[in-house]
Amino acid sequence: MNKTKIPVNEPYLGQREKELVNECLESGWISSAGKYIEKFENQFAEYCECAEGVTTTSGTTAIHLALKSLGVGPGDEVLVPAFTMVGSVYPIVQCGASPVFVDSEPDTGNMDIQDLESKITASTKVILIVHIYGHPADMDPICDLARSRNLKILEDAAEAHGALYKGRKAGSLGDVGCFSFYANKIITTGEGGMIVSNDKDLIKKARQLKDLAHGKIRFTHELPEAFNYRMTNIQAAIGLGQLERIEETVKKKIANAEQYSNLLKGVSCLKLPVCRPWARNVYWMYGVQLLDNDRFARDELMTALKNEGVDTRSFFYPLNTQKAFQGYGKQDCPKAEILGKQGFYLPSGQTLKPNQIQRVAEILVELLQA
Repeated sequence: MNKTKIPVNEPYLGQREKELVNECLESGWISSAGKYIEKFENQFAEYCECAEGVTTTSGTTAIHLALKSLGVGPGDEVLVPAFTMVGSVYPIVQCGASPVFVDSEPDTGNMDIQDLESKITASTKVILIVHIYGHPADMDPICDLARSRNLKILEDAAEAHGALYKGRKAGSLGDVGCFSFYANKIITTGEGGMIVSNDKDLIKKARQLKDLAHGKIRFTHELPEAFNYRMTNIQAAIGLGQLERIEETVKKKIANAEQYSNLLKGVSCLKLPVCRPWARNVYWMYGVQLLDNDRFARDELMTALKNEGVDTRSFFYPLNTQKAFQGYGKQDCPKAEILGKQGFYLPSGQTLKPNQIQRVAEILVELLQA
């Protein structure tokens, strides 16, 4: 058997990105000033159906910038999924606030709304939603709950560029949306992030905070705390090239997921990803859960796949269980913990070819049904 490695993800950078980067290099504007920054902010915000965007150095700094712009600070609580990447949570701690972990829906992995409601206290200030693995959270009941309790909503849409909730773009549904452009995201600038919002005051505050709070006179500063979260003009040029074909990329991700689902639908010990009727799941990663079976534990199966040249990754380890956050008290999220134990994702990059997906599925089926 040909065991040429099939990676879990590969970024795709095409001729258009090279053209824009070369234009940027020739202009001499390679740092945090230049026309591509403003173009990328405006065009990405428009794609997300928001008024304005602010570029940052990463998705994590986008969340930090958004939380600070919402006024989150010591004594505040932020509700956040237990089942997410740690970049969603460290910014809460960096604001001096406390993360309160919310359990998951077993099928989408998104926030369980009943558990969310039960954990609101007088100290809660923000609900930080994560559209996990590209499937949007059920936003209407979350938004209704937030309005009734006078809470702000921050959407972590790092994995959900182009995802739709009832026809509306992820990132545009709350008070502020945050995106990552890391190399494995649906569009990439290598590293980088952005916040988008229709709240002009929030955007103004974010712009000030991200650039060392410069005043009207150069080298004067107006705030006691600010950050250097500036994206480079080169990164923005790459982002513009990526953005031009984002719908093509999303269609490719969906087609890959549909092929996987057709090939794996008969494997009883695999729980496949879902797409709710009101959603466009963009399948940032094609994640499956390995249910109880007589052949493999999850990590054993991942090792067997690796031996056959198939790269995989485990699901996120729920953050309520991790040493870093035990100082915030015991927080049980049993459904998130099951996801963390059972889940892993298969090769999911946009450069995957149909014959590679076929091969991955055949190997997986053979291992599980031998």
